[in-house]
Amino acid sequence: MKRIKYITVLIAFLAMNGLFAQEESIDLFSVPLSEPSKPGKLIVKQLNGSISVEAYSGKEVVIKASFGKKKDCCNGQHNRRDNSKSKGMRRIGNSSLNISAEEKDNVVQVVNEQWNRKTNLEIKVPKNFSLQLETVNEGDIWVTGVNGDMEVSNVNGAITLESVSGSASTDTVNGDIDVTFTSIASNSNMAFSSLNGDLNITFPSSLKADVKAKSDMGEIYTDFDLAVSANKPEVSKNRTSGTYKVKLEQWVRGKINGGGPEMLFKTFNGNVYIKSN
Repeated sequence: MKRIKYITVLIAFLAMNGLFAQEESIDLFSVPLSEPSKPGKLIVKQLNGSISVEAYSGKEVVIKASFGKKKDCCNGQHNRRDNSKSKGMRRIGNSSLNISAEEKDNVVQVVNEQWNRKTNLEIKVPKNFSLQLETVNEGDIWVTGVNGDMEVSNVNGAITLESVSGSASTDTVNGDIDVTFTSIASNSNMAFSSLNGDLNITFPSSLKADVKAKSDMGEIYTDFDLAVSANKPEVSKNRTSGTYKVKLEQWVRGKINGGGPEMLFKTFNGNVYIKSN
């Protein structure tokens, strides 16, 4: 029978007004793995706040959090209703958090239901761990020292992966993407995309890749010996409807060290830097 561990934190702090403003961070919980000797996976999706993931020598997933000020709801109508009913009463506070983590078959999923409060999550994972991280507002995403397959998505913030290994697929709308690989997985395609931001990606000098890069409003730079290919039109034909479509986009295509998996770099308003270390 498969083991399922489910840990939920639902904390109501009463008579302790302003506690979150005083705390730098709160230790939430540690999540043990079903098979600590094997690689695992972390899934985090949240609306507001930063996500920081760091590899360490332990065998559990350790989660901390810090919190921003609670956002007003309903244009202040809720608070006005409360105030009108609380005459003659003493306010003792009503701060709470609702964050849960579930582990099954070495996959740890963190669910943050704090939609009206900025939550910065600080997470430690064993070194060999895959990641699926997403945040939307008021936060950046950092990953340090992890080895695995990484899918990282942001909307209004930057993405930084430092001293990572394995493979990565990253995208953001408003923010830079900075990635430094110590080693990469063989035969793994990767993609790095931003709408408004620079892409600064550093690979081992032994990288073998087919490069596909584009910047509409910026430039593309590399210190690799990139054998640039001719930019050929992409042709698609729909036999059912009888349509024939030819499309030419200004992609820079080329091969590094004879070619290999596809590495895609795309930004609209920013530069692309493809570096070797």
